[in-house]
Amino acid sequence: MKNVIPFEDVLEAADRLSMEEQETLIEILHRRMIEHRRAELAKDIQDAQQELREGCCRPITPEEIMKEIVS
Repeated sequence: MKNVIPFEDVLEAADRLSMEEQETLIEILHRRMIEHRRAELAKDIQDAQQELREGCCRPITPEEIMKEIVS
C-alpha cells in the first residue's frame, strides 16, 4: 500500500511554498485531475461499447430516453 500523507499535512506543506510554487502546484494538480477524468471517461466508453457488442443494451433515440424519464 502507498504511504498516505494526512490531508492536513499536505495543506501545511503547500502553505510553506512560495506563491509561484503554489500556483505551479495548482496547475499540475488541475492537469492531473483532467487526465484522470479523461481516463475514466475512456474506460466508461470502452465498457459501454463492450456492453453494446455483447447485446446487453441497445441504442435508443433521445426521444425514447425522454419518454422513459417522464413515465
